Amino acid sequence: MKIEQNVALAARTTIGVGGAAAHYARVESEAALREALAWATARGLKVRVLGGGSNVVIADAGFAGLVIEMAIRGILIDDQSDTVVVRAAAGEPWDAFVAELVSRNYQGLECLSGIPGRVGATPIQNVGAYGQDVSETITSVIAVDTADGSTRVFTNEQCQFAYRDSFFKSTEPGRFIVTEVTFRLTPGKAPSLRYGELASELTGPGKPTPSLTDTRNAVLQLRRSKSMVVDENDPNSRSCGSFFLNPVLERGEQLSAFFARAPATDIPTFPQPDGRVKLSAGWLIEFSGLARGLRDGAVGLSTKHALAIVAYEGARAEDVARLARRAQSAVMKRFGVALHTEPVFWGFDD
Repeated sequence: MKIEQNVALAARTTIGVGGAAAHYARVESEAALREALAWATARGLKVRVLGGGSNVVIADAGFAGLVIEMAIRGILIDDQSDTVVVRAAAGEPWDAFVAELVSRNYQGLECLSGIPGRVGATPIQNVGAYGQDVSETITSVIAVDTADGSTRVFTNEQCQFAYRDSFFKSTEPGRFIVTEVTFRLTPGKAPSLRYGELASELTGPGKPTPSLTDTRNAVLQLRRSKSMVVDENDPNSRSCGSFFLNPVLERGEQLSAFFARAPATDIPTFPQPDGRVKLSAGWLIEFSGLARGLRDGAVGLSTKHALAIVAYEGARAEDVARLARRAQSAVMKRFGVALHTEPVFWGFDD
């Protein structure tokens, strides 16, 4: 386990801004992870874990503690005929992992194609897209407790999954470092087509029954059309993807107050199983007066949709944070709805 000093981090993130890590370690085993944690503990340093860098904004001043790059690799597949149990190390690249399982005709993750990052991040924020969440197929998560160095196994229920949330993100943020995730998939099952936009692409009169590969390809096409696939030739993709969570409102007074302030037009709403109603953060931003393609110095909103903040040449982390605050303020002023950021922020004071 090697500790490097003053390692630049901007190029290791998809949004490409931010300063350096005072200390940096790339770990390829659980033993190396424990060694890195012990090294940081002995020096009283804070620790952050970096995977694919797709969901993080690092301050211009950088991060004063130890950044651990999660690079533990390995996949074990147990095909039990009617079900498949897949164990994946946290450092496995997510999209390549999904592609491999789809190629084997294992159903359960096909709608999560094209998402950047690594396996270990997926249970933390309950990664989801196009009607599918990892919480549907995760059976267990193995993580190292930074408080005492012990290993803990979490069942699906213990992960406390919710919309883009989990025990690891909200209850004990930063305490546990995921090292392995186990998924239960179904061989030969039809793809999940619960998301309207995806279903309309794949089903209809004269269209053949879609396969898992068809579904993956359609998801990739849709994501590319929205610049939600990392592509060095697409300036819109220099982002964190969706920068804000879709707000979820309680029915009754809270929802009525929103409709009283909303314009007289079609408002995208999504009823939730718990009775609440989810709104579109991108729609809220646009109807608060910040149009897609808006530029604010060296940053702006994607030209494809208002949900992504894009960093252009010369952008700084503070520019990204400033535009995020501007969007939050505009939506609060216009609709009385709070927008919460999806990426995490390192090295910022607030």
